[in-house]
Amino acid sequence: MRFQTTLRYIDAVARTGSIRKAAESLSITSTALNRRILAFEEELGADLFERMSTGVRLSAAGELLLQSARNQLGEMERLRAQIADLKGERRGHVAIACSQALLPYFFPEQISIYRAQHPRVTFKVIQRDRAAAEEALTDRSADLAAVFEPAQPGDFDMLLAVDQPIHAVMAADHPLAQAAQLRLRDCLQYPLVLPTGAISVRGLIEAAARRMSARMQVVVESDNFEFMRNLTLAEPVIAFQIPVGLPGTARSDGTVSRPVDRRDLAAGRVYLGHLRGRVLPVAVAGFARQVQQALAERYG
Repeated sequence: MRFQTTLRYIDAVARTGSIRKAAESLSITSTALNRRILAFEEELGADLFERMSTGVRLSAAGELLLQSARNQLGEMERLRAQIADLKGERRGHVAIACSQALLPYFFPEQISIYRAQHPRVTFKVIQRDRAAAEEALTDRSADLAAVFEPAQPGDFDMLLAVDQPIHAVMAADHPLAQAAQLRLRDCLQYPLVLPTGAISVRGLIEAAARRMSARMQVVVESDNFEFMRNLTLAEPVIAFQIPVGLPGTARSDGTVSRPVDRRDLAAGRVYLGHLRGRVLPVAVAGFARQVQQALAERYG
């Protein structure tokens, strides 16, 4: 397995762009890491990295090697998981890149359910927008991506897509809190706390307001939905979120959420998928099936 260890070292250097930083993350000395890479380059007959004053970057040969290495490492992980399944004990690691909305409630619940049955499976969950999630799939730092977007992501083998209508979030004593469903124009009569421009929910709201030639009173912007929801308790502002990012109906935090009429505000979709053409390791595939079922039952 020494060869695979070297491949992991090279992958770490490529990710960080620095032998020193990679060595720190691998808990070895930079001298030992550099010596290992130099020996591998000599054996290969090509330089894997271009050494610069600011760090290192992959050479053309290094890019070819790393692509092959990541495929090999992924296949070895899948083989280990299959062997563990033969022994009756599922092991493995699942890395997920997802939109912020899935972090506070959905994935904690789903991971807990899966680990109750397979306690030897470990997880990594990172917040990423669509572009960064696709990049994480490509460089194998994530196995699965779950992102909220108006349109389907590009280099994506989609497992499932579910509609997510936009909900207005407000304090339980807000004047609009008793409505079963809201028109967007009603919401725009009040001060708003909105996501920053890079977040898809913001784009959907702005597009709808433009179509209506309506003015928005944006008093606070943030890239954190939990902050925005809590702000509605401190002042009479309206925030927005999708259902998967909201607590259950029996919430006791003093907020309520009401769907905004789809005639005014188009729904987006949560897309679940993985890198096109990749065969998923056993633990990842099992978790993906569970998530598919949960999303389909709730929002399909």
